[in-house]
Amino acid sequence: MISRRLTLLGALAMVGVSTLTLPALAEPVKLTIWGLDGDNGLIPALAKEFDDKNDDVVVEFRAIAFDELVNEALKAFATNQAPDIICLDNPDFALFSSRGAMLDITDRVAKSDVIKTDLYYAGPLASAMWDGKLYGVPKATNTIALFYNKDLFAKAGIAEPPTTWDQLLEDARKLNDPANNVYGITWSARANEEGTFQFLPWIQMGGGSFKEVNTAGAIKALETWKTMLDEKLASQDVLSQGQWDSTGTFNAGNAAMAISGPWELGRMATDAKFDWGVALLPTETEGGARSSAMGDFNWGIFASTKHPDESFRAIEYFVSQSERLFPEFSNIPPRGDIPLPSTGDAKKDAALAVFQEQLKYAQPRGPHPEWQKISKAIYDAVQAAMTGQMSPKDALDQAQATIKGIVG
Repeated sequence: MISRRLTLLGALAMVGVSTLTLPALAEPVKLTIWGLDGDNGLIPALAKEFDDKNDDVVVEFRAIAFDELVNEALKAFATNQAPDIICLDNPDFALFSSRGAMLDITDRVAKSDVIKTDLYYAGPLASAMWDGKLYGVPKATNTIALFYNKDLFAKAGIAEPPTTWDQLLEDARKLNDPANNVYGITWSARANEEGTFQFLPWIQMGGGSFKEVNTAGAIKALETWKTMLDEKLASQDVLSQGQWDSTGTFNAGNAAMAISGPWELGRMATDAKFDWGVALLPTETEGGARSSAMGDFNWGIFASTKHPDESFRAIEYFVSQSERLFPEFSNIPPRGDIPLPSTGDAKKDAALAVFQEQLKYAQPRGPHPEWQKISKAIYDAVQAAMTGQMSPKDALDQAQATIKGIVG
């Protein structure tokens, strides 16, 4: 990028002003920002805006594929080539914070007129903390809830969406219609982070946590998942499909319910040729503990930055644009004080209201520096149980033994 100093000197020379009499101008500070390749263009757009609005800063943005972001960042930090700012998936944040890779911004945030921690949902904020210190700021957030086909519900004589796990199972049985190629429900039980993302809330609603995955409630949850698959209330594809593809089954009218997130609302409004709605995730028992998954990324500053002040200014600017997150980039703000504007579509607006309510109960994955190993133990257990290799109890007991060896 061309230096702003050279541009200014060139302009002065054109109008006959001698540059010999000018005081030396400081070169702009170069900030490097790494983030996800995609994300509806939010990160590069905000990075460019900050560059344009600040003559003393030049911003260089690098987009990295999701599966490569963590490894690229770890390698860069180990070789002293880390960027100034990074946007990381929230469960990966503790890995960097615990290793001293991220800058402690607790005091900076406390003095900030822009970043107010009391406005954030508890889950997203917790994902940016480690050992009582704040190392990042949530960029946006998302969660999962229950989509349901109102037309199929009416046909089956079901007036309201299920509110408990037992009701969910019974409704899936009533809605299942093999003759018309309609399954009762669909979700993702894939052997990767998506599978953990979908199952961890059930563990939490069953009285467990990422540190304790074999409670009686968690075992019941996995038994419920296995029953739905064994009875063919869901396609065997749930074991291999991600959330996007599994929800596509619902959009096509081939599943009466789907567990998925607000990222689906755009295509659902055009693809789903039926009346649909969204409800909170069913709880283990009526009025039981609620939970949900918590997705999206956190902003953080690498501890190795030579420009902490400018980097923090950049993050303050990104946070100051939070009201634009949804209308311009389809990202849900991680704060409860920002109402989502009307989309002009009554069904989407009603769905978004449910997702914002669900976010009150969303919990982070972790935080723990060895989250990827913990997650693998969970989704391996789900796969082992649902494919009949182990009973749900044995599978979760095995996962618990693995996790205990990690968290102590």
